[in-house]
Amino acid sequence: MNKRLIGVAEQALFASTIFIVFLLLFSTRFVVPIWLQPLGRMHPLLLHFPIVILLLAMIMEAFRFRMTSAANPAVSEFYRDFLNSLLLVGALSAGITVIMGLFLAKEDGYSGQALSWHKWTGVGIFFLATLVYWIRNKSWYTTRIAQVSAVTTILFLIGAGHYGATLTHGDNFLFEPISNQFKPAPVSLDKALVYADVIQPIFEQKCVSCHNPDKLKGQLNLASVEAMLKGGKTGKLFVAGKPDISLLLQRIHLPLDEKKHMPPSGKTQLTPQEVMLLSLWVKNNADVKKRVIDLPANDSLRFIAAGLFKPSEQTEEFDFDAADEETVKSLNNDYRTVAPLAKESPALAVNLYNKSAFTPEKLTELSPVKQQVVYLNLNKMPVKDADLKRIGEFENLQKLDLNFTDITGASLGDLSALKQLQTLSLAGTGVTYDVLQKQLSGFKSLKTLAVWNTKLTTDQIGQLQKANKHIQFIAGFDGASSEPIKLNPPQVKNSSTIFGQSLTLQLKHPVKGVEIRFTTDGSEPDSIHSPIFNGQTVLNQPTQIKAKAYKAGWFGSNMATFDFYKSSFKPDSVNLLLPLNPVHQADGAHTFFDGKLGTFNANSPAWANNWAGFRKNDMALVSEFKKPVTVNSVALRIMVEEETSIFPPSVIEIWGGDKRDQMKLLGTLKPEQPTKKIPPVLKSVECRFKSQTVSFLKIIAKPVKQIPDWHPNKGNNALLLVDEVFIN
Repeated sequence: MNKRLIGVAEQALFASTIFIVFLLLFSTRFVVPIWLQPLGRMHPLLLHFPIVILLLAMIMEAFRFRMTSAANPAVSEFYRDFLNSLLLVGALSAGITVIMGLFLAKEDGYSGQALSWHKWTGVGIFFLATLVYWIRNKSWYTTRIAQVSAVTTILFLIGAGHYGATLTHGDNFLFEPISNQFKPAPVSLDKALVYADVIQPIFEQKCVSCHNPDKLKGQLNLASVEAMLKGGKTGKLFVAGKPDISLLLQRIHLPLDEKKHMPPSGKTQLTPQEVMLLSLWVKNNADVKKRVIDLPANDSLRFIAAGLFKPSEQTEEFDFDAADEETVKSLNNDYRTVAPLAKESPALAVNLYNKSAFTPEKLTELSPVKQQVVYLNLNKMPVKDADLKRIGEFENLQKLDLNFTDITGASLGDLSALKQLQTLSLAGTGVTYDVLQKQLSGFKSLKTLAVWNTKLTTDQIGQLQKANKHIQFIAGFDGASSEPIKLNPPQVKNSSTIFGQSLTLQLKHPVKGVEIRFTTDGSEPDSIHSPIFNGQTVLNQPTQIKAKAYKAGWFGSNMATFDFYKSSFKPDSVNLLLPLNPVHQADGAHTFFDGKLGTFNANSPAWANNWAGFRKNDMALVSEFKKPVTVNSVALRIMVEEETSIFPPSVIEIWGGDKRDQMKLLGTLKPEQPTKKIPPVLKSVECRFKSQTVSFLKIIAKPVKQIPDWHPNKGNNALLLVDEVFIN
């Protein structure tokens, strides 16, 4: 390397040292601009170069004095010059890599102890290499100093590499193959927990490497239940019971080339079975304590999860061989799951769903595994009496669920050939007393028969029980022998809960004969005093409906709460005076009058969440009415989730007038602020004022500028989220 080039490189090395010291001293004060972020992301690309160069240079440095002797001056000069150039290149490239790394560490998702160790060992490598380069020609620089410096730098290189691997591949990446040999044996099916033994292993294998305490991508930590439930920067990981609007499933289902697809492109992707398990887990309300066997027998999650575990010691042994794995795999599709009853068990459980896709041929398709099917779930499928003959071919069937199918029982005798059938569910069907009286004598092995929500009376069920003492009849809750059955909560049938001048309330329930009782005053409805829903209730004001379902012989449902919002006027044009928060753009100014309500999944893609966000800027919205309107209130529907720093606005101001530039203040409101940790809530905050005829309205809502001291994020700006504006 010529002297001029060496001089330039040395100046660059000196400048790098000063710049790195500056970045370290002011790390909490500088922000990496967007145009520089790609430079930071080149850190993983470049870091291998200085590692190799410095490893070679330090090994050579350790033997420097042995290789440079007066006996062979030509070799000594080449060795000295080559090593000098190697050290300079290694130190300079290490400096560039450190700068990139410090830029990258400023992005979201990098924090924790592993990052700190990686950062300081990397910085240590640079300063050690730079120090060795500048002092190695001093007269007091001895063999011992050279060796100690070389060994120390190599140790720092190993440490930085280890902690870098922890950041990218997760904790214990280096020794995982060895430690896996000492893991406890898999639990048996009867002890397996849905979350700990089914869901958490998926997170550990595919997600935790980027979402752990040391590498909090998106501020999301999946290493523990508590952290997982807390969610991340973009909100809750899921909405319990609603996989279709859960961020977890939305990110998984994004196209692979989409930036926000999870796991990222290049990482090991989820298998279809893992995606199905996550979706079913969220659909089942994402319980973190249930055992697999606590799930209903006809539950799809139980079907699939059961195949992951070895059977318990009490698991029944079967005298037939297992079906071909490829055959079983081919039978799984969008309307059917076929899964082992337990790991190492030849028995199969089959679940058919998607009512619109069902045909009798779907049963015939199972012929290759008819010997292995011991559980068949046809719940809510349009199964007819004629289809029972096909079902009768599953010779080893033990459990059959025909709840809410179209059968009348006329061909029930076709099932008497099932000598192993122990449990039969006919709830919600058209079976009658006469049919069962004639047909049940042929079911010698039957132990349980579900007939709730059928035409059978209590007396008729009692007569059947007396004539068939070996069968337990399940007919709802009788207060003694049967388990209580709880009704589902009522549902809203209205297409939207936002209305103009008035709305006829429509509630529904999937179970026939249910009585829905409701209140409009905020109180909890009961089965005696609360009014019965009859479809004639008309709403003409914003109203909160609380409803419960009741039916004789059942436990009443949990309470359902529905908020109905009145919106009398929709402006002809609307525009925002200040920019939205970059993360919460929704549909811009049109968001506030599109009739679409957001959910707690505030940070899903803009097209799905419908939340407009404000943090640094106020919400400043101007709406115009071509024909003047008389108004007396403006309400904002907001989210309050103090755990993620989402607060109500500190103040709301409503301005109005005939001209855009001559509006006067009509009213102000200071919404109540959280004073402690509270459950998340979606609500409207209404600013009322004296009636005023206007052509223009300006709505200002100011985010909380300093989160209170009691909050972990105290002193920072709160986030304000608004999805709809109601003008009345």
